[in-house]
Amino acid sequence: MPSSPYLTNPDCPFCAISTANPPSPVPLSPSWPSSAHPPSPTPNPTTSTPEPTRPVAHVILSTPHIIAFLDHAPISRGHVLVVVRNHREKLGDVGVEEGAEVGRWLGVISRAVVRSVREDELGNNVGEEGKGEGDVGDWNVVQNNGARAAQVVPHVHFHIIPRVGDVPEVKARSWTVFGKGQREDLDEEDAVVLVKRMRERLGREVERIRRREGNEGVRALLGEGTTKKSKL
Repeated sequence: MPSSPYLTNPDCPFCAISTANPPSPVPLSPSWPSSAHPPSPTPNPTTSTPEPTRPVAHVILSTPHIIAFLDHAPISRGHVLVVVRNHREKLGDVGVEEGAEVGRWLGVISRAVVRSVREDELGNNVGEEGKGEGDVGDWNVVQNNGARAAQVVPHVHFHIIPRVGDVPEVKARSWTVFGKGQREDLDEEDAVVLVKRMRERLGREVERIRRREGNEGVRALLGEGTTKKSKL
């Protein structure tokens, strides 16, 4: 497994995934001259055979500070984890630049994930150019800190859990509040198809930002020109 420039824990599965999947280009229109995220020298884990020691992850986005991939035991179809690259056990340990990148991308990834699942399962093409924004759909964003708060892997991560289908009765809604639900093993064949669709949708969401906020909005999303050295 390649070495990592990030703070890692050798026993952490998320650190292993981060190390195996270095930053790669963000989905952009071909004309966009972005240098924020250099190409990854490693093959795509969803389209190539991984090395025996390389952890398999279906990656949607891989930036300098975060990586987003499908949960291996999803609560619902399309369940995605957004993970900070450095090994930070709790949210209070996350650095300012890391936190800023999470903040910039969490909503964009959420839209891409939920729309992908909704369009796939309900055949509802929402938010296409010229057809209005439409309703994205419903989902949970959950982040746990510590064993008492149900954190299983002690490495900061956010769950994006799509909620597609019927709304549960009022008495049965409590299980959705904290992103709970029956977990199942990830369907690997479906994951390959789903993550490809999510990446395509992510590119369309970035283009939506460009249409609404201009090139400056995309630059802000990518963190281009926003990093300044602070004096302590």
